[in-house]
Amino acid sequence: MTSQEIDLFFEKLSALDPNPQGELYSTNHFTLLIAVVLSAQATDKGVNKATKNLFKVADTPQKLLNLGEDGLKRYINTIGLYNTKARNIMALCQRLVENFEGNVPENREALESLPGVGRKTANVVLNAAFHQPVIAVDTHIFRVSNRTGLAFGKTPLEVEKELMKRIPSRWLLKAHHWLVLHGRYICKARKPLCPTCPVREECHYPYKTQA
Repeated sequence: MTSQEIDLFFEKLSALDPNPQGELYSTNHFTLLIAVVLSAQATDKGVNKATKNLFKVADTPQKLLNLGEDGLKRYINTIGLYNTKARNIMALCQRLVENFEGNVPENREALESLPGVGRKTANVVLNAAFHQPVIAVDTHIFRVSNRTGLAFGKTPLEVEKELMKRIPSRWLLKAHHWLVLHGRYICKARKPLCPTCPVREECHYPYKTQA
């Protein structure tokens, strides 16, 4: 895409959804972090189903530690890789209590020092909780970026760097949510909804689906 096309791309997405929101259920910064950790290789819907009850009894690191690993597993056992995630979450909570006074840190380096937290998870939290203009490249954003010509890259990190360079600053804060939602509901993996896509004119995908 050209710079002008990129600007139009986000202008159209903004017009349709001025305040895009993530679909993971959370009640505070801590529960958002836990929800994002749980969402790895799982659907937001599946995570929300489990955390709706979990966060009623454990919405701080100390409360989750008090629940214990086995107690946590009873809430999240419908989520993929729940044993590993439970172990990481307990260690994460311990680290938050010991090193960060129970608060979620506001910088990537500190977030990535937590068990079970990688760059993508850190970026989601920085963007959604702390309103920092960063992009977490998940499967949806990776697909949309490469497919449309918005940003090319063979790895999520390559795509992230290209997006940060190419997206105008006025769109960066909300770009993550716009791209995730666009990939989830319009620019789908198997059959993108090209005929009804609001940004089809800016998109450079050569194999657009027909009505």
